[in-house]
Amino acid sequence: MSTTMTSVGRISDTEYVMERTFAAPPDRVFAAYTTADLVAQWWGQRNNTTVVEALDVRPGGSWRFVQRDPHGTAFEFYGEFLEVSPQKLINTFEFAGYPGHVVIDTVTFEPHESGTRVIASSRFSSKEDLDGMLASGMEQGANESWDRLAELLAR
Repeated sequence: MSTTMTSVGRISDTEYVMERTFAAPPDRVFAAYTTADLVAQWWGQRNNTTVVEALDVRPGGSWRFVQRDPHGTAFEFYGEFLEVSPQKLINTFEFAGYPGHVVIDTVTFEPHESGTRVIASSRFSSKEDLDGMLASGMEQGANESWDRLAELLAR
């Protein structure tokens, strides 16, 4: 089974979709997305540490992750869960360094062969917001995070 990114890419001026199949059942992949100590092990770039300050996985619940680079610089990300089920998470996503630019992320967890296909769709407020996120290294960061998730699920 493939555990590499199948990046669907930009599907409109304001939407980007990524897909990957993980060698783990949907309940384990969903748990990795919704359990604070597991999220801290895979979310973000490998050279950074992630602290999960909030992860209230229910509609209306908030989440906040703080990453620190090797120099101690903090990067804060936060949002609110809009929809939660074992098959789908929908949440807002904001970067504290660029406030007011809200992304709507939808992540689905689909059984696929003996694993789980994860499809992550990000809807941006404008073409400029998506362009800026791509220029900041979004694809590389997502690939690195999902590589780390695959490693976590393999343990």
